[in-house]
Amino acid sequence: MKKRTLFSVVGMICLGFVIAVLPFGAVQAKPITLTISNYFPPPSGQSKIMVQFIEELEARTGGQVKVRYFPGGSLLKAPATIKGVEKGIADIGLAHIEYTAGRFPVMEACELPLGFATGWVANQMMNEFYNKFMPKELDKFKILWWHANSPSVLITKKPVRSIEDLKGMTIRAPGLMGDIIKAMGATAAPTSIMETYDAISKGVVDGVFTPFETLRTFKFGEVAKYVTVASPIGTSYPFFIAMTKKKYESLPADVRVTLDLLAGQYRERMALMWNAVEFPGKAFGERMGVEYIEISGAEEAKFQAAADRVVENYVQKMMGQGFAEAEIREWLTYLKDRSAEMLELQKFYQIKSVVGPPEVR
Repeated sequence: MKKRTLFSVVGMICLGFVIAVLPFGAVQAKPITLTISNYFPPPSGQSKIMVQFIEELEARTGGQVKVRYFPGGSLLKAPATIKGVEKGIADIGLAHIEYTAGRFPVMEACELPLGFATGWVANQMMNEFYNKFMPKELDKFKILWWHANSPSVLITKKPVRSIEDLKGMTIRAPGLMGDIIKAMGATAAPTSIMETYDAISKGVVDGVFTPFETLRTFKFGEVAKYVTVASPIGTSYPFFIAMTKKKYESLPADVRVTLDLLAGQYRERMALMWNAVEFPGKAFGERMGVEYIEISGAEEAKFQAAADRVVENYVQKMMGQGFAEAEIREWLTYLKDRSAEMLELQKFYQIKSVVGPPEVR
């Protein structure tokens, strides 16, 4: 009887210890809070994808991670995003590199007018280029994934049917995108995308150099009634989902694994999203009475000559910063060759796009 009593007491003590340490320890562990900033408005496809990413992150970590999400630039405006991530105002930020033009010059090679035919191809190339060359300029950041808009088009208040029509016009286009606009004889304005609608409606700028989807997402189809597609200058912004390496490495190993797995999945989801949102963007423009103009023949050659000047100016600029010409040309050759391979893959997968060759339209 005494032995049974002793075993019962010991058993109760052990059980109490297990209950105290495991369940209550797990429940009382403080969740990790991550703050995510995104400047796209909540109804946009970009924001919807981020909401899905957040929901999966919280679910897959079993509530270990909680996210405070700020869309629509409510925490950080687009130009302040990368600096805000550095300072810890946001743990993860979504923006593109042209809001800090010149800070990430190697990655700027990805937005040169080199012939990314579609949004899906552009998305693949941002990630492929980064993973192959790993620019040192981004050493302090953990890039979860890159993404990109479909090739930009000229959305204007007056029709652009030739390169000469751009003379005297002011087009919203920051950084290297602005260099493309300047090469065609127009004036580039680095207006924030959130201010561009008003700038067009008030006549401050004559148009914007962005993809079809912005006709709907930012309502440009209400104030600009012409869209010109010129494939030689159709180029894409390198968008990032970024955090600092310091913040990333401070997370528990299992959370880092989950982040990496989700990043791999959402890289492709974002690529398909960017490609897909072009269709409702173009449809919105059609409802608004927007005219679509496609440049071809002799005029296309003029646009190509302007694009070539931009590429060569970039080479000279980077040489001036100490990069070897052979290294720079290796980047450009890789981007051209690999993007052509990616376009063939898109054809094989039968992914349709608003722009690009007939086989993918």
